[in-house]
Amino acid sequence: MTAASTTGPVSITAAIAGLPGPFQQRELAVVNDTVVRVAQLAGEFPWHHHDEDELFLCWDGSFRIELAGREPVTLHAGEMFVVPKGIRHRPVADGVAHTLLIERPETAQYGN
Repeated sequence: MTAASTTGPVSITAAIAGLPGPFQQRELAVVNDTVVRVAQLAGEFPWHHHDEDELFLCWDGSFRIELAGREPVTLHAGEMFVVPKGIRHRPVADGVAHTLLIERPETAQYGN
């Protein structure tokens, strides 16, 4: 994953079109101590957790974030949710959806 050039605008639509398939990510930009990534969601991602917070912004479609010991959170286009660090979670999309992720550059996709 390589961040897009910061010398011009970044097309989120083009980045989404270039994703190879479900749960594949592309890094769009690095901002201070965080990275903005885009990912396609379809089906169930494995349960995992991170040692840092993770922000999901639903770009299109809809998906839910299942949280261990809590009610799931459903997101629609334009809505966002922060999964607190240490909480086991997994995104689940019944159809195809896309999300922007804001997290630390070292955040592992499959968690710690």
